[in-house]
Amino acid sequence: MTMFLQSLSLRKASVFLFFYFLAFALHVFARPATFLQDFRVTWSDSHIKQIDGGRATQLVLDQYAGCGFASEAKYLFGRVSMRIKLIPGDSAGTVTAFYMNSDTDAVRDELDFEFLGNRTGRPYTVQTNIFAHGKGDREQRVNLWFDPAADFHLYTIFWNHQHIVFYVDDVPIRVYRNHEAKGIPFPKLQPMGVYSTLWEADDWATRGGLEKIEWSKAPFYAYYKDFDIEGCPVPGPATCASNRGNWWEGATYQALNAMEARKYRWVRMNHMIYDYCTDKSRYPTTPPECVAGI
Repeated sequence: MTMFLQSLSLRKASVFLFFYFLAFALHVFARPATFLQDFRVTWSDSHIKQIDGGRATQLVLDQYAGCGFASEAKYLFGRVSMRIKLIPGDSAGTVTAFYMNSDTDAVRDELDFEFLGNRTGRPYTVQTNIFAHGKGDREQRVNLWFDPAADFHLYTIFWNHQHIVFYVDDVPIRVYRNHEAKGIPFPKLQPMGVYSTLWEADDWATRGGLEKIEWSKAPFYAYYKDFDIEGCPVPGPATCASNRGNWWEGATYQALNAMEARKYRWVRMNHMIYDYCTDKSRYPTTPPECVAGI
């Protein structure tokens, strides 16, 4: 009888723990995102369509319009990723973007991937930028070490209380550390939506605007698939974002691991072509976040 009661107690405990962790998991958006369920077209719906049986999304830029889409919800902290195949051939003057934005005018938070097209045979450049508490102008540019138009590649924005990391195929290309203790702003209060756009920017995108779009090559196509969002949806449980039990707040994710740190140094040494931190014409005094470390 005693063994039966102990077994029953164990089963009850197991059931309790199952529902406890299920309830905890429901606080976090964790299922694979899909375009039709989790995103909406924000600009030129005639230029966005589902292909490959709905497994991929095609964006089009032509002489008449670009296009864009955004997530239905906003999120606080977590990880957002997409696989993107960029415009092949002569893509000069085009910008394909994947970013998070608080959609607040006065005090905006934003985390940007901007893929800057180029002439055929020249490398694609990815520009990252960070807006914290309304302050941006933190551009860095890296030439991609592969052809991003030949196949899909994974682009990820990781965001927790300690740092923001931009990844390309799991290689960190940028780290922005939380140095609020030193008076440096860090995005942590405003939820951000997930956005993507394809648009004309030949006044600045390629060689500072020297290379213009060759419209005879239009239309231009970019492709997205494998949307993944793991974060705290807003509106949602008020305690989610502050819960240090969320996986992205774990000890493993407080800083780059040794392998990531090596990859990060390799990118910075071999593929970085612009860093606002070293642009003395714009910043005679080095911005404080640039000397605070990662």
